[in-house]
Amino acid sequence: MRILVVEDEQPLADAVARGLRREGMAVDVAYDGESGQEKASITRYDVIVLDRDLPVMSGDELCREVVSSGELTRVLMLTASGTVQDRVDGLSLGADDYLAKPFAFPELIARVRALGRRATPAVPPLLTARGLELDPARRVVRRDGSEVELTRKEFGVLEVLLAAGGAVVSSEELLERVWDEHADPFTTTVRVTMMTLRKKLGEPAVIDTVVGSGYRVPSAGRVEHTGA
Repeated sequence: MRILVVEDEQPLADAVARGLRREGMAVDVAYDGESGQEKASITRYDVIVLDRDLPVMSGDELCREVVSSGELTRVLMLTASGTVQDRVDGLSLGADDYLAKPFAFPELIARVRALGRRATPAVPPLLTARGLELDPARRVVRRDGSEVELTRKEFGVLEVLLAAGGAVVSSEELLERVWDEHADPFTTTVRVTMMTLRKKLGEPAVIDTVVGSGYRVPSAGRVEHTGA
C-alpha cells in the first residue's frame, strides 16, 4: 500500500511513518496541509492519515479536496479532540475513519489496513500462479508448498505482480506502489530486487521480463482459501 501521512507534529509524523514502513507499506510524509495537497495531487495514495489541525491548509480543507477528486483514496482523520461532535464533523467532511490522539499504534495499523482494502479492487485472500501461493494477510509466500522467506520489498513486488492477474507491470509502477517518494526513478532498485526475488523463488522461473514494458507473472490466478 502507498500511504501519505500529513501531520504537523514532526516527531509524531516520523514515528507513524516508521511504524507503517515496518509493516511493509510505502510511506510519504508532509508536515503541513499545502505540502500534503501537493503530494496527493501527483501520487495516487491508498490511504491518507490526516491530522485535522494543520498549518497553511487545514486538514478539513485537504479532506474535502481529496474526496471531491473522485479518487479511491481513503482518509483516516486524526485529531486531539475525541468528542462525539468532533468525530461527526470529521466524518461529515468525507473522512472514511476517525482516530483520536493519543492512539494505540496497533489500532492505527489495523484501521489503515482496513481502509487500504477498500481503496483497491477487492481480491481474494490468496493469490496464486505457477505453483506460487501468496497470502497478503499473513504475509506468507509458498512455492510448491514450501515457504519462501522474502524481504518486505520482495514481498511487495510479488504481491503487485500477482494482483495484476497476468498483466504487465512497469518498473515505474512498481516503484510507485512498493517504494515511496524518495526512490530514485533512475535507480536499479527494481531490477536488483527482481533478481533476488527470482533467485529465491527458484526454477522454473515464474516472473517474465517483457522488454521495454516491465514484468509479469503469466496466468496469475486468484483462489479462495481452502484451509488453514
